[in-house]
Amino acid sequence: MSRRAIYCSHCGRLIGSSDDRCPWCGARRPGLFASLGDLNRVDPDGQGLVKAIITVNVIFFLLSLVISHNRMGGMGMSLSPFSFLSPGERSLLVLGATGTVPMEIGGYWTLVSASYLHGGILHLLFNMMALRQIGPWVAMEYGPSRMFVIYTLSGVLGYLVSFLAGVPLTIGASAAICGLIGALYYFGRSSGGRYGMAVSKEVNGWLISLVLFGLVMPGINNWGHGGGVLGGVVLGKLLGYQQQRKENSVHRILMVITVLGTLAILGLAAFQALTYSPHGHSF
Repeated sequence: MSRRAIYCSHCGRLIGSSDDRCPWCGARRPGLFASLGDLNRVDPDGQGLVKAIITVNVIFFLLSLVISHNRMGGMGMSLSPFSFLSPGERSLLVLGATGTVPMEIGGYWTLVSASYLHGGILHLLFNMMALRQIGPWVAMEYGPSRMFVIYTLSGVLGYLVSFLAGVPLTIGASAAICGLIGALYYFGRSSGGRYGMAVSKEVNGWLISLVLFGLVMPGINNWGHGGGVLGGVVLGKLLGYQQQRKENSVHRILMVITVLGTLAILGLAAFQALTYSPHGHSF
């Protein structure tokens, strides 16, 4: 039987599949979780990961509409264009909307689930268009594993800030997307050079647009946006980008942990919503 060549997760060089240690750097072969998270090999530009995130958002939006219509008394109506074809508030609550209302009764898991819920078809469309543009760019500069960690934890930090600010109920992927913007902002300012200056200029335009949009449009969670940007800057600095250090097994393990945690929380949210009975609940 011929030996199959694999990549060392530490130095990136080819080694034999039966080697216990890398002959180049001496690192042990990665375990299961590190191997599962090695997206740099199978999805180096992050396109597949971004499509997976978008798919989950679409699935949960459709689920929220179905639950609103079939189990909770019809879909919500609003004069706002961002609430067109919108799920009802009760369905969003049981699916994991976050804020002071669910958090004060122990719904800390909603800090993750809220990033996969949207209040209307335009809300979903605009967020997914932004993610489709920004996500692969962050994956290129940070690697796909770090991109997902930044996306997930920035969303959590953004919604934690909005909770501390007293926002009662909030949803949407924008806090997590703002984290990606924050990571790009840190990259541009830190890397310097002509390319870094171009990145900074582009991101500064986005940040100004975010502020103006938040001032003009009602119902925008500016606390969540600001917390997401701050989270992206901090995580970008802590995790580093590709020019500073390549993705390693630690980054990939962090990515696997965040993926498994997100899937567990979303699975819990879906189960809770599908088995929900309005009788005996205070929502």
